[in-house]
Amino acid sequence: MPASGVYRTHLGLIFRVTESADGGLKVEVLQKGAWAPGRIGMVGLRLAPSTTKLGPAAVQRLPD
Repeated sequence: MPASGVYRTHLGLIFRVTESADGGLKVEVLQKGAWAPGRIGMVGLRLAPSTTKLGPAAVQRLPD
């Protein structure tokens, strides 16, 4: 499942959105150093002006 992106909100919440080959979306939130399932409604946060898409170097520093 290729990652569509990893994002940080203005409040510091880090989440990632992955897209399956058939177009399905999955959201995970970084909590206490591990990825946990997130609400699908969070997908819209990627478009908020106060949300930043993390670059490759920042993503490399996050847990798998």
